[in-house]
Amino acid sequence: MTEAEEKNKALVRRFLEAFDKGDLDTIEELLAPDFVDHSLLPDQEPGRKGYIKSLVEDRAALSEVRTTVEYQATDGDDMVISRLTMRSIHDRGTMMGVAPTGQKRVSTGIVIHRIEEGKIAEEWSESSGLAGLMERRLEEEARERERVEQELRVARRIQQASLPKAVPTLEGWQISPYYRPAREVGGDFYDFHLLSEGRLGLVVGDVTGKGVPAALVMSTTCGMLQALSQTLDSSSPEEVLARVNETLFARIPSNMFVTCFYTILDPESGRLLYANAGHNLPYCSRRQDEHAPATSDLSATGMPLGLMTGMSYEENETVLFPGEGVLFYTDGLVEAHNPQGEMFGIPRLRDLLSERSIGGTDLSATLMEELERFTGEGWEQEDDITLLTLQRSAIRNRTSKVTGDGSLA
Repeated sequence: MTEAEEKNKALVRRFLEAFDKGDLDTIEELLAPDFVDHSLLPDQEPGRKGYIKSLVEDRAALSEVRTTVEYQATDGDDMVISRLTMRSIHDRGTMMGVAPTGQKRVSTGIVIHRIEEGKIAEEWSESSGLAGLMERRLEEEARERERVEQELRVARRIQQASLPKAVPTLEGWQISPYYRPAREVGGDFYDFHLLSEGRLGLVVGDVTGKGVPAALVMSTTCGMLQALSQTLDSSSPEEVLARVNETLFARIPSNMFVTCFYTILDPESGRLLYANAGHNLPYCSRRQDEHAPATSDLSATGMPLGLMTGMSYEENETVLFPGEGVLFYTDGLVEAHNPQGEMFGIPRLRDLLSERSIGGTDLSATLMEELERFTGEGWEQEDDITLLTLQRSAIRNRTSKVTGDGSLA
């Protein structure tokens, strides 16, 4: 064996000892500037910098690290082949996505180094420990997927339990809700409040966030709105939102809030009183003539619920005449993206509404068909989509009131 081969073998042993000791200075000294690792670990960046970063992260996760060189050989003047036994305890930190186990690790491996001008220029490696670590990583990922799926199931149950089980019936009016949840449950909600003198409260809202936290805040908000609207029996949407905001502020996480549009309908007169807590403005379809409905929004300003105390909410009113209607919606529709990253957008929605009157399940079906054409095949829904249409029949029928069970009186 030549003197050069002996020097190369000694250099590799020094490199392995530096890893055992966590001697970063020596590791950096021995690696060539253009070092190449041919056996990249998962998530490892290529090149010298990525290799050193990976070594440091592995070393930080392990204690009692000891590498034994069982056998070394050379292949020419520049290649060193080492058969190793590696012992350590995985007890300090995450390693390749696997949490510390506290277990002793014993693995074997083969490492080939190419030496150039006294530096390690290339490395090829294979280790039994890597296979075991990858197996544990896959097991942890499977457990995490099951945990996420379980959380999604819980969030869906909370959300579904909070949505109304039936739609109130009003003679001369048609109310049509449409709700399509995303896979990762958001915080969309809608509800109906049966008030005195035949009045009906309608609410559509959206909670920031996803999963169980959003579902819990959504359920809490629905309960507060229902309780306050019926306890106050108020004719003022502004009062209801202001009271809910004060209560909600003290009960939800500081990084969450709720957008909400609240309307009180007097079915006899067609009068709508409404207030807005930072939600998308509903669109109203007006009957200019029988061929071309005019579309306008129900404008009102106000901060989302749960952000700050002492908020007031602008309250406005309008009247729906026979044949006119309103679309309430959440941002899951207008903020959907196509494969090019373009948003469906409010202008597109407004153009679609200007072509037809608002009302019935047909409108929701039309909007969803347009959305599917826009997003294309294979679209993964990003957020919950909620649509709620309120339409006054073109021909007036006799006056009627909503009873407590949603039937007519």
